[in-house]
Amino acid sequence: MTLSPLFIYDGECPFCNHFAHLLELKSNIPGIKIQNARTNTDHIPNGYDIDTQGAILLVDDEIMYGSQAINWVCTKLNNPSDGLLKLLSQVFSSKSRAINLFPLLLISRRILLFLKGVPAKIST
Repeated sequence: MTLSPLFIYDGECPFCNHFAHLLELKSNIPGIKIQNARTNTDHIPNGYDIDTQGAILLVDDEIMYGSQAINWVCTKLNNPSDGLLKLLSQVFSSKSRAINLFPLLLISRRILLFLKGVPAKIST
């Protein structure tokens, strides 16, 4: 059971890394914790793959994945102090926009990892 929301992300992806750190520092989501899946795979549930669907969010006994995780986070952003978080909360707080736009984030992530020479696959 996760008492505080746990956001698991790819720490090698510049987009994911920046978003996760903004969440931790400026989101105003009570108790949110972030975890880099590249350095700690302990909380990644069996059968979940950050490479194919993106971030994982654990809240209580619920597992959210990819666009669902980003949508949940963005709906919880209450007057964030960061301009990027404000923009993302406006865009991704809509479930349909999150579902439709999230694949573009995954493609961007894969391109960036390729350019950095980092394998997209995270070993668990």
